[in-house]
Amino acid sequence: MTQSSIDIHAISERVQQESLVVDRIFQEMDRVIVGQRYMVERLLIGLFCNGHILLEGVPGLAKTLTVSTLAKIVDASFKRIQFTPDLLPADLTGTTIYNQHQGVFIPKKGPVFANLILADEINRAPAKVQSALLECMQERQVTIGDETYRLEDPFLVMATQNPIEQEGTYPLPEAQVDRFMLKVKVDYPTRDEERLILDRMADAGETELARTVGIEEILRLREVVELIYIDDKIKDYVVDLVQATRDPARYGLDEMGPLIEYGASPRATIFLARAARAHAFIQRRGYVTPEDIKAVGGDVLRHRIRTSYEAEAEEIDTEQIVQQLFDHIEVP
Repeated sequence: MTQSSIDIHAISERVQQESLVVDRIFQEMDRVIVGQRYMVERLLIGLFCNGHILLEGVPGLAKTLTVSTLAKIVDASFKRIQFTPDLLPADLTGTTIYNQHQGVFIPKKGPVFANLILADEINRAPAKVQSALLECMQERQVTIGDETYRLEDPFLVMATQNPIEQEGTYPLPEAQVDRFMLKVKVDYPTRDEERLILDRMADAGETELARTVGIEEILRLREVVELIYIDDKIKDYVVDLVQATRDPARYGLDEMGPLIEYGASPRATIFLARAARAHAFIQRRGYVTPEDIKAVGGDVLRHRIRTSYEAEAEEIDTEQIVQQLFDHIEVP
């Protein structure tokens, strides 16, 4: 037996032990949330990878409830920010207040100083507010006056947005969209799930949730996720997928070239590998397979590809383009 196979076996054993926490989280979530397992899995991937998540769906699909429920299960500080057109940057980050007794300005920290931030209906606020959130998401720090403050670790933004066609919404700046690790499309529940939702509504009492996982455990799980093995062939597969969004002709996708205005950034390559590791962890595997890449690929790539006017004229969206990539790029 080679050294690498021994290492993979050891990693797999540790993953089997540590991933039990995932079952506990799902059990608690199921007490409040009906269905939406896909959304919950993606939130956990963001939590285990230290990556921000953007949830998109029409109102009423339990996006806010799911994030707030996860925050209760995780023993971490949580703040919900309702984004509105009149929101100011200082409403997020904080400001300085003059102390008359001491004769000095003192900082008043905003709601971003928490572990989990729910940015509700993020695309209802104007660009200057989005820009204020940008430093928080990327640098994990906030500047108030002349002072810069580090944000807590973990710091995770879980944002919800309504479809951009809806009235009263602003498109997010491209630089900010790219900083979201995953963009998750949230669908309607099935008929059986909706029937169960109706039954649960008869019970008006609030469900008491157990604190299932703490901050120290989250940080430890992140270390385990980083240990998960990715073969060189899988890495090449990830690079080929992202490169094909920029140079489709090189991969025999000539018809796709005119449909893409610009492709995914190198951040997509990094996030695709990280998310695949976390997906393998949730599946209790110590190694990444092509199926892991495919499972998270749409969530990583859909908001990083900008379609051309020609694509819009032909009614081709990024979902179809990403599907073509996975259909045509050779799987190792």
